[in-house]
Amino acid sequence: MNYRHAFHAGNHADVLKHIALLALCDALTAKPAPLFALDTHAGRGLYALDGNSAQRTGEAEGGIGRLLAEAPKQPLIGRYLAAVRACRQAHGAAAYPGSPWLLAHALRADDRIAACELQPEEAAQLKHAFAGDERVAAHQRDGYAAMKALLPPRIGETRYNRGLVLIDPPFEAQLAEFDTALAALRDALGRWPQGVYALWYPIKRRRALQPFYRRAATLPAKSVMTAELLVRADDSPLRMNGSGLLVLNAPWHFDQQLQAVLPTLARTLGESADAAGAVQWLKQPE
Repeated sequence: MNYRHAFHAGNHADVLKHIALLALCDALTAKPAPLFALDTHAGRGLYALDGNSAQRTGEAEGGIGRLLAEAPKQPLIGRYLAAVRACRQAHGAAAYPGSPWLLAHALRADDRIAACELQPEEAAQLKHAFAGDERVAAHQRDGYAAMKALLPPRIGETRYNRGLVLIDPPFEAQLAEFDTALAALRDALGRWPQGVYALWYPIKRRRALQPFYRRAATLPAKSVMTAELLVRADDSPLRMNGSGLLVLNAPWHFDQQLQAVLPTLARTLGESADAAGAVQWLKQPE
């Protein structure tokens, strides 16, 4: 596997994913019971946007760069920008938080986080980033295997009835990755049916995703929804024209929260008149 997220940190896909991730964390922490979060493809946890990898692509300029410059007023976007600024106060003006950092930032002292990364170099950086945080267990291991091993979550004598699983694979296997991810979700729901699950996916040509939507709708979750952001027309299979999140067991009103900010994200981050964002229910909550 050759993928390195450092090339893409802070791009439009990260903006969507990380706004949604913080919203999920805030919804879950609204109740007092402790949480467990599993980040299956965690990367290194912290990125430098002035580094060679990020500078080579310049993708962050069209993502977090644009959003910081405009600073829209919606609370969900403001929450995300505040987290990015907090990360930069701690790690420097060019820092960008990966999903493990955001989880650690948003969750509480009695919550627990497992962050998994398979690549040795990235996993070493991940462990270094959270060496002083007792809430975070960083593992060099396959994230899908971790779903089988760590769900339902139990640490010592503590069982966690509530929490979140973020699945953010590199999609180097392209459409075949959907088969792996959906199988892992189906198995995980059998182990921990009350968990909230979020699967990130790229959009090249949306019509190629129709089999994925149909199969996702059959998962044994209470609800299944997607939130998608296109920055250009989805007519090229050679580039990522947008991305989406498949969310299972979404918290109450989470769909409305995202729908309220997607038009602003499309306007701010869009690269053509075809930019758009939408929430869709594949299975309505009962």
